[in-house]
Amino acid sequence: MRVKYSIFLLIVPAIFHWTGLSAQNESVFNTQLNKFGQTIFYINQYYLDSVNNEKLIESAIISALSQLDPHSSYVSSSDVKSMNEPLEGNFEGVGIEFSIIRDTLTVVNTISGGPCERVGVRAGDKIVAVDGENIASKGVNNEKVFKYLRGPKGTKVLLNIVRSEVNEELVFEVLRDKIPILSLDAAYEVEPEIIYIKLNRFSANSKDEILNAMAGLKINKPKGVILDLRGNSGGYLGTALEIANMFLEKGQTIVYTEGRKMPRMDEYSNGEGFYKSGPLTILIDEGSASSSEIVAGAIQDWDRGYIVGRRSFGKGLVQQMLPLTDGSQLRLTIARYHTPSGRVIQSPYEPGDLKNYYKSFSERYSNGEYFSRDSIHFPDSLKFKTLIKGRTVYGGGGIMPDFFIPADTTKYSNYYGSLLRRGILLDYMNDMSDSKRVSWQKKYSSFDKFTKDFIIDNEMIDGLVKLADTRGVPFKKDEFEISKGAITIFMKALAARRIFGQSAYFMVINRSDDPVFDKALKIIKGEVVPEASLAL
Repeated sequence: MRVKYSIFLLIVPAIFHWTGLSAQNESVFNTQLNKFGQTIFYINQYYLDSVNNEKLIESAIISALSQLDPHSSYVSSSDVKSMNEPLEGNFEGVGIEFSIIRDTLTVVNTISGGPCERVGVRAGDKIVAVDGENIASKGVNNEKVFKYLRGPKGTKVLLNIVRSEVNEELVFEVLRDKIPILSLDAAYEVEPEIIYIKLNRFSANSKDEILNAMAGLKINKPKGVILDLRGNSGGYLGTALEIANMFLEKGQTIVYTEGRKMPRMDEYSNGEGFYKSGPLTILIDEGSASSSEIVAGAIQDWDRGYIVGRRSFGKGLVQQMLPLTDGSQLRLTIARYHTPSGRVIQSPYEPGDLKNYYKSFSERYSNGEYFSRDSIHFPDSLKFKTLIKGRTVYGGGGIMPDFFIPADTTKYSNYYGSLLRRGILLDYMNDMSDSKRVSWQKKYSSFDKFTKDFIIDNEMIDGLVKLADTRGVPFKKDEFEISKGAITIFMKALAARRIFGQSAYFMVINRSDDPVFDKALKIIKGEVVPEASLAL
């Protein structure tokens, strides 16, 4: 569905025949709108000090939207582009992944086919100047890096680079271009012909990313697919339809939407997907929302595969982007999503009560929902049946998995949390990878050799502890021992990513310390026999 809206707002005179209101209601509407216009007029004419009309109007818009549902919002003109970039799937820049290591901008990877790769910039290079301006200083941060390196397609930028094996600075002339923002974190072969796919958002390019990855794996007929949507908060509805279509038969409903001004619209699979039969699992958690829930709900309702993990977020409202005259936007809720069986995905809310809406999500943790499925209760009024096998599923607040896997906090400690929150673990491994990347690549010629031989030794642990101490996180032996396993796995995964790429990070994490992944793989391999009714 593609709907374009043009809205022209005239406060005086206020004649809105397009509202679809009755004559009486239209009169009341116009009276109230004129009252607002008069208020702004009086403020500008008579208020004792000068006013910022832009700020005044924006505050009024934000306040009005706050009286509606939790997801209607206002986006200022300055924020529109940055908010759309991750979903549109590209921005314009030089094409690098970077980290700031010891106050120096360091290239972690170059984007394949991007401007920097084309001129010979390499992973490990340190960018010390941009267009002659020194940027190797304590003041460098992500915001400044974006300012220096992003820019319109076709513009040139000069990069001064320090390379470890070269004695003098190298200068590269880079022509900015469109750079893809990847939504596919990983795609790899877990076991022969069993594929793992990790998607972080539903962007405009997600379908092509997945199909290109599948082509690269050269597996024509997978024996199983694990689709990981944990932490995926959603994205484009159209992309959710494309992803669900990969797994469903022709004519099967994927989702339908309905609202006060939006008649029911059903979306169906076209039957052209690459994996319409065979073992399938979808991984979800409390961070899976919106488009993730559309895909999971469709797969569950058609008994196409099994959902593994924890209950999803419960965002089932459709937002339409409505442009305003200054380039800002309203993201206005216009309809609700329904799964094929008729379930409403959206968690309950009271209009205007944003505080208690989000409080209910934090209460899931305090009420024990993350740790026991017995703490989750749905009334019988929200009971539905799947469309093939007639299994019981529930609506009214997210997707409940078929296989519930509790959160494991036994390896968490405050010390480990501090290492993560303050970026100490990441900074330490970035620094180490920067200095050892070449030797690691020579030593570990394959991922299998890396998995077998790479060890986080005491010297590496001591270095991490010392860095943490200098950053204000003193060593706590008892807490470290609790989290040592998780810390070393994370360190190894970060090293793998630097040597072998993003998928390698998940190859380490999934097979080392992930009960959700383990359960999904056992289901795929037929080692777990699903019961007749699993969702609750």
